[in-house]
This record gives sequence, structure tokens and C-alpha cells, in this order.
Amino acid sequence: MTTDVERLLRTEAPQVLGALVRRFGHFDIAEDALQEALLTASRTWPADGVPDNPRSWLIRIGYRRMVDLLRSDQARRRREQEAGMTELALHEPARRACPPQEIDDSLTLLLLCCHPALSTTSQVALTLRAVGGLTTAEIAHAYGTTENTMGTRISRAKQQLARAGARFTPPEDVDRDSRMAAVTQVLYLIFNEGYTASAGAELARVDLTREAIRLTRMLRDSLPDDAEVTGLLALMLLTESRRTARTDDDELVPLEEQDRTRWDSELIREGTELIDRAWRRRVVGPYQLQAAIASVHAAAGSPAETDWPQIAALYLWLERLIPTAPVRLSRVVAVAQAYGPARGLALLDDLNRRHRLDQEPLTRQRERAVRAHLFQLTGDAAGAATLYREAATLTDNQVERRYLLGRADRLG
Repeated sequence: MTTDVERLLRTEAPQVLGALVRRFGHFDIAEDALQEALLTASRTWPADGVPDNPRSWLIRIGYRRMVDLLRSDQARRRREQEAGMTELALHEPARRACPPQEIDDSLTLLLLCCHPALSTTSQVALTLRAVGGLTTAEIAHAYGTTENTMGTRISRAKQQLARAGARFTPPEDVDRDSRMAAVTQVLYLIFNEGYTASAGAELARVDLTREAIRLTRMLRDSLPDDAEVTGLLALMLLTESRRTARTDDDELVPLEEQDRTRWDSELIREGTELIDRAWRRRVVGPYQLQAAIASVHAAAGSPAETDWPQIAALYLWLERLIPTAPVRLSRVVAVAQAYGPARGLALLDDLNRRHRLDQEPLTRQRERAVRAHLFQLTGDAAGAATLYREAATLTDNQVERRYLLGRADRLG
């Protein structure tokens, strides 16, 4: 399948799924029908050419598959009339259901996939499948699990939506803010998993970072005035701009050692413009703050030119908004860079006493890596080597493990 066809299918997938769900009201069955339509298109379009109206083509195939699925469902008698009406609509052009082209179902689908009845893991998987258009095999590969396991997870998520009575309608204003928070969190998690894979032989999963950026662009198109959505997109673009410089011959290169000429200047320009625009609205949220930190890094021509005091201040602000272990540990790094490793170690010790960063699942591995680096800067080579090795045992990412063990070996 060509890249252009693949891109078109992923763009049209949410709109086609929206048409099917709006017509039938059965998200689980409609999502299966969509996958059948996408598979058919991926096989025929490269050879026969893309039809003049690809969305309508996909909807017709999806409708026909829906008829088959509804007929085979256990509730066949109750749904037989509905299936017959659909067949009639397919054969009579005047009655053929086709959504107006101006209807954009992307946001409604994202909100549905991030329904509060689902766990975060299920929200991520369903978003990638239903909105992202990724196959179950692709999602399973990205998350280091089997296709059967991921298929079961997605199937259960759709069943949970059905049991919860989830409908294909935008949530009420009271529920909307919490659902939007879930949507941005899911997109953020997808990007982070792609940027530094939790396991495997590769440092990054480019397919996931690209998909997260694409979906966030789509979300921003639906909500152009939402400063946090804009901030999230800016954060992704600025972070992604450094991707090619993060490895050299499959070895990890830390930020201070990266060749900045390899950073993507176009992504930096776009990300910086987005965060500057969002910042002027004076409604500051966590994603905007993280994007602002990334823009400070991007503005520095060399590590020595980085405004670390400003980054430390931004992290302190961020910690007050979201007092999480990863944010606290990142502030330690910024403080150490701005004011010296001894001060960074003192802050790390204080945060460990109060918040146990060395025990938190999200920071226990990185806490040792950060402490090792600070030990190294203060001249404690033996202590640093021991901690680097401890950190290496706590990661399943092979690139990161080689880097940490290499640091330890060089210290003796």
C-alpha cells in the first residue's frame, strides 16, 4: 500500500466510522465494519486507483459489511428490519445515507474512545484502532504484546462501551472538560510511548509519534481556540524535532551531546509559533508549560546557551499544577544544571524523603540515572557507576540499557 493511500485511509477513517455509528448506533459492530472497508480499500486502491469520492466508497463498503454483521448477530430478529432498511437505502440513491461533507466526527470519536468507563490502557488502544486506523497487529507491535492479547483488549473495550450505554454524541458541558482531559492524556501517552519505547530493541517508535502528532493536529482543527490542545501539539512538535539526533549508530545520545544541526528546524519553527500563540492567551496549563520548556531548549544554539534558570522556574510552576513524580524529577535536573550538582542532589534527597521518587514506578529507574549523573559531576565515580548499573536493570529498552551500562563501564 502506498504512503499516499495509507495517509488518505487514516484521514477518512474517523469520518467513515462516524457515519456508520450515527446510522446504526452500534460502535463495536461499526468499528469492525470500518476495518473491513479499510482492508478492502488497501487491497484495491493501489491497483485500481483511488475513487473520485473515497469517503462515500468506504461508507458503502462499510454499510454492506454492517448488514452482514447485523444479520449474524445473536439479536438477528430484532435487527433484521434495520438491516433490510439499510439494504433498501443502498439500492435507492435517493435514500442512500451519506453524511454531509462538512460534518467532522473526529472530536466525537476521540471523546467516545476516551469514555470514563474505560481504563487508560483501553482508551489508548481503542483510540489507535478506531480513530488512528491502525490495525490490531500494528498496535500490538508498538506496545510489545501479541496480536491476540491486543485484540482481546480492544474487544473488551468495545463491550464496556456498550454496557455503559455510551452514545455517539458529544458529552454534556459538565462531562466535557474531564473527557477532554482524558483525550489529551491519551494522545500524550501515545506520543511518549513512541518517543521512548518502554521495551524493545529500538529507542523510539516513529509510527506512534507520527500518529500522535496527526491525531493532535486533527484535535486542534476541531478546537483551534483551546490553548492546552495547542500547547500539546507544540510540545509534540518541539520534542519530535530532536528525534534524529537522539541516537548515533543505534546508541543513545543525551541532550547535551546532541548535534543540534540535526534538529528539525521546520518542526521547531512551527512548534515555537504555536506555543507563542497559546502563551498570549494568558490561560496557562501543563501542556503549555512543557511546550515552553521545550522551546527554551530549542532556542539554545548550544548546551552552554540554554537558559536553565528559566527552565527550573517553569518546572516549579509546572510542579504546582501537576505535582507528579516525573515533573519533580525533571525539576531536579533543571536545578542541578542551573545551580550546580550539589544543589540538585540536595533537592533530590528532599523530594525522596517527602515523595519517594526512588520508589515511584514512573521514576524509580530514572531517579537512579539522574542521581548517578549528579554523583559523576561531584566526583563520586564509583557511586555513579553503581547507580548507572542499577538503572540499567530497571529498563526494558535495549538502547537505553546499553547507554547506561556504557556510562558505568567508562567510570570503572
